[in-house]
Amino acid sequence: MTTVAPGSDVRRHELAEFLRTRRERISPEQVGLVRGPRRRTPGLRREEVAHLSSVGVTWYTWLEQARDIQVSGQVLDAVARALLLDVSEREHLFSLAGSLDPVQPAVCPSVTPSVRAIVDQLGHIPACVQNSRYDIVAYNATYGRLLGDLDGKRPEERNCMWLAFTDREWQESVVDLPSTHRIMAARFRAAMAEHLAEPAWKTLLARLEEASAEFREVWARHEVVGGQVAKSKYIRNAHVGMLYLEHNNLWLGPRTGPRLVTYVPLDQESRERLEELERLAAPAGRGLLGEGALQSRS
Repeated sequence: MTTVAPGSDVRRHELAEFLRTRRERISPEQVGLVRGPRRRTPGLRREEVAHLSSVGVTWYTWLEQARDIQVSGQVLDAVARALLLDVSEREHLFSLAGSLDPVQPAVCPSVTPSVRAIVDQLGHIPACVQNSRYDIVAYNATYGRLLGDLDGKRPEERNCMWLAFTDREWQESVVDLPSTHRIMAARFRAAMAEHLAEPAWKTLLARLEEASAEFREVWARHEVVGGQVAKSKYIRNAHVGMLYLEHNNLWLGPRTGPRLVTYVPLDQESRERLEELERLAAPAGRGLLGEGALQSRS
């Protein structure tokens, strides 16, 4: 059992109002109840929601009265089902309650056509869309050749955590690999705090621990780094040489959701090399990448 909202009367009252408005919008017929001839209550009664949720009437009444009571994720799940909450409403309910959803909705990450167009039109600037688990869900041609051949990876391998700790090409492209490993593991741990019950996160963690001794070592330190800020870095590209870039994150929704990641050149030489990489990564130039026709430059 966890407290409803850590030290926040405002949050408890917001939760109470949210439950009341969701209750009042549902007709008895929607949940298989019979509407009596003298019924004046808009929507469902509190005792009806309690019955449908298999919880006590007093307990549910206190919840709508913003009392400082305890509630489990399982009980909130039952209330969410009784109130016919959609995915967004369910997420809002658990957020207000400060509780972890035990039944995470199976929603696949999606990228709209307009976001894909933005990524593609950035041209020589490497760009991708990542979710909070570091899955790469979209990328342009230049990003696809920045740290190895991303097109050649299986979909389940297109994850920055996985590539950073297991992929030789990716690792050889990173100039300061030990520091990168520590920071990425610390950020992954901070992000995972909100997703501890989700199978996809647990599966990725298990795969990393099994595949990488380096990951097991840094993960055991329990270091945490929050947020994603702009940072300059050097990348050693196998085809055009050393690049001096600024790593930026532009969030496409909540700060814990998907983000647009870009690598902007910080000097003229890096810009020219990225423009060359863009030409090589285009369909007409990809054959050269595999033939070793280019000499890597330091």
